[in-house]
Amino acid sequence: MAIELSYKRRGQGEPLVLIHGIGHRLEAFDPVFDELAEHYDVIAVDLPGFGQSPGFASGADYSLDALAEAVVANYSRWGIDNPHVVGNSMGGAVSVILGQRGQARSVTALSPAGWFWPWTLLLAGLPLLLMKIGSFAPNAILRLLAGSTIGRKIMGLSLYRYPERLTPERTYGDALSMRRAKGFWPMLLGHIPLAFRVPRIFKGATRVPTTIAWGNRDLILSPRMASKAAASLAGINFVVLDDAGHVPMSDSPDAVIAAINETTALATSVTHKTA
Repeated sequence: MAIELSYKRRGQGEPLVLIHGIGHRLEAFDPVFDELAEHYDVIAVDLPGFGQSPGFASGADYSLDALAEAVVANYSRWGIDNPHVVGNSMGGAVSVILGQRGQARSVTALSPAGWFWPWTLLLAGLPLLLMKIGSFAPNAILRLLAGSTIGRKIMGLSLYRYPERLTPERTYGDALSMRRAKGFWPMLLGHIPLAFRVPRIFKGATRVPTTIAWGNRDLILSPRMASKAAASLAGINFVVLDDAGHVPMSDSPDAVIAAINETTALATSVTHKTA
């Protein structure tokens, strides 16, 4: 039986599914959610084992493919078919997979995982591990840190260029979400093979309009990985997000929204030409 994923939905128009990164939750898209909902039927989702969604059954495969299949399995529940998809980090890799399979109408991938070099996986994994370990600090300590500008910078510096822009409630909630994320360890360990090979699904030409946007201040996944993505995929539109970190929705919301709109417009143009 398919996992019923937790989600937040608002707006009208073409369906747009938002997929968060490892250790995160659907609230990662809050900075762009309301504006997107003015033009789309927006569904922000918690992946299995993250946020409020239940995890996979014990012993099940926590792979990028499995995450993609879990999202698609909820399409009928949401009453949608072939939506536009936006993903960040791990969610960006999932969104690329959905596009390659023809299960998305367009793809906007924000600093997507999947194009590692072996040494970059270590650089990506270390700050994530520190955030995971730090999330087990006493709640009173987490609240104290989240309540100050300096504390929010310390807690979110690896993910954001400007972590102090997050509210104390959001920062504290993200820490608790990281602590409780059952899918964190299997997904992090499952990324290790990606450091030594680009998955087959990420090679060749794209089947749908696809944009890869990378924050030029990303401290988790180096923007130089974009060159590896460019070498393995044909037909990709690349966008540089100025002054943005690994989770650019908070740092550069306008630029992220613009990238999404441009990508979905390409899909609409293709549809009109083939109609």
